[in-house]
Amino acid sequence: MATKVGIIGAGGMVGYHIQGFKNAGADIAAIADLNKAAAQKVADEQGIPQVFGSVEELLALDDIDAVTVIVPNKFHAPLAVQVLEAGKHVFCEKPPALNAAEVEGMIAAADKAGKKLMFNFNNRARPDSMALKAYIDDGTAGTINSAQAKWIRRTGIPGFGGWFTNKALSGGGPMIDLLHMLDLAMYFMGYPEPAHVMAATFDDFITNPNFKGPWGIPDNKEGTTDVEAAAHGMVSFKTGQVCQFQISWAELVEREEASVVFQGTGAGGRVRRLFRVDGLDDTATDDCYLFTQEGGNSVNRQIVTEECEDMGRIRSATNFIWAIEGKEEPFNTPDQALNLMKVIDAAYASAASGKPVGC
Repeated sequence: MATKVGIIGAGGMVGYHIQGFKNAGADIAAIADLNKAAAQKVADEQGIPQVFGSVEELLALDDIDAVTVIVPNKFHAPLAVQVLEAGKHVFCEKPPALNAAEVEGMIAAADKAGKKLMFNFNNRARPDSMALKAYIDDGTAGTINSAQAKWIRRTGIPGFGGWFTNKALSGGGPMIDLLHMLDLAMYFMGYPEPAHVMAATFDDFITNPNFKGPWGIPDNKEGTTDVEAAAHGMVSFKTGQVCQFQISWAELVEREEASVVFQGTGAGGRVRRLFRVDGLDDTATDDCYLFTQEGGNSVNRQIVTEECEDMGRIRSATNFIWAIEGKEEPFNTPDQALNLMKVIDAAYASAASGKPVGC
């Protein structure tokens, strides 16, 4: 019998989730959104049979096995806990929550319910990321001592005064929004336990319309914009490994780049996406390399994989269903999400204090 999925939220990521679930053979049984008209529009386009204006109505369906949560960040934790307490598996959009304490509550609810809790860290599911991870897993890279995680944008502010730029709703700016490359770097490194973070944030350009991105949500002149435009820092781990990060929506750089570079004792590596136009995936080019020394020569070995415009979003959703059904190991775990949020919490605390902060 096919896994039956319910959807909470009719936002921009919903199409990727639906396609991923369908690719896994799941049935999309219902969608709920406070804006019922938006939910109805998605249902009409995707052939979803039931539409609700409240979460409670959706969770009252006995035959729903799993629920995906696609809502503003503030509501990730409370909705995930509500779904878990209703006895359903949860697939939650990134970031996991507003902070590490909320993730701990989500984990406790998942453990009590005996249900899976997974997050859409979709860049792990890109073909190039998966290929590079295979070289790490087979020992080719050796021990990864250090990594550099970067997602930088020149003109990428996702609207002014909307929920993205309101810290109470989002938890922060690009540090928490564009966490993907930091997650991917930590994934390549074996997800070590963080020890300390030293970071700085900058709010230059955050209210400058010249730095608004070509995507996102409409401006709200009555809304709040109180988040950073860029974050820079370094994480040290209890294993002795280190990771530098550079993450921004608005920064005077050449072009948008999303990349992870690592240095191992056996090989180095890089997975990278370069954008010609900020924030538009169909303008991007990808490359993936393994860096080795062979016979006294420096060898840059290109890893060629199939193109993946959606940056793994569809495959990530497919993995959630297959993990529930026992057909595939989950691409991420709640404990990894908790460590990631500890790093983000410490980065913001360090930026506020000007001092290193323990995790």
